[in-house]
Amino acid sequence: MLKVIVVDDEPLARKGMLVRLAEYPQLEVIAECSNGEQAISCISELEPDLVFLDVEMPGLDGFAVLKHLQSANVDLPYIVFVTAYDHYAYNAFEVNALDYVLKPVEPERLRQTVEKVIKLHQAQDIKKHKGQLAEAVAKLTGDETDNILNRLDNAEPLVNDRYPDTISIKDSGEITRVPITAIEWVDAAGDYMCIHTEDGQTHILRRTMKELEQELDPRLFVRVHRSAIVNVSNIAKLQMLANGEHQLMLTNGQAIKVSRSYKDRVKQVFNQ
Repeated sequence: MLKVIVVDDEPLARKGMLVRLAEYPQLEVIAECSNGEQAISCISELEPDLVFLDVEMPGLDGFAVLKHLQSANVDLPYIVFVTAYDHYAYNAFEVNALDYVLKPVEPERLRQTVEKVIKLHQAQDIKKHKGQLAEAVAKLTGDETDNILNRLDNAEPLVNDRYPDTISIKDSGEITRVPITAIEWVDAAGDYMCIHTEDGQTHILRRTMKELEQELDPRLFVRVHRSAIVNVSNIAKLQMLANGEHQLMLTNGQAIKVSRSYKDRVKQVFNQ
């Protein structure tokens, strides 16, 4: 349900608007204001979703109210200007009002406006919930939020239910099956991946870092750099260098740089 405030210096105009808005169960009028000062106070304190704002009012008119709220960095609700003169339309859209309706307000015109607000609110609500879900999944899996949002948009699974136990690597006519748990870290070398394993070997895999990352269980591996992935169980410590950068020390003594964009993800490993 959308919280609504009606602002108009004419009592009859306010009453008429309240009667018409009562026909919409999706709307709840939480306040009515008779002047610009009241409007600023109510909008700031009550944080409505939608305001029907009269343009012509003594003292602070509708445009002045909106500009005051903007200068005070108040989160603006949807604004629908109400006016008796259509020449205000240009100014209404210039200050990013969602719509404007002319007095006397016709039921059909008001219906169009209300439907526009509801559709926009629903779309933004869905977008907000998707963003929150993507952030939560990203924290759990270590995946990029953009990747998760793309899977949501394409109705794809958010996370892989199963990750492979081994990676098959072709080299000189042979195929070697490398256990996932044996991988200590991975770094990019041009168009190839260097898979470093616990037995001291390095296997060359022709695949992109992004493709490989999607095959590795994010509970076991963390991306620490645009060109490096590390097995979490092999991380010994995180060091802050004199220049402000960070690096990981693995249990085998290998030092791996941590880029700024992946620093928070790496720190989550130490908070688990």
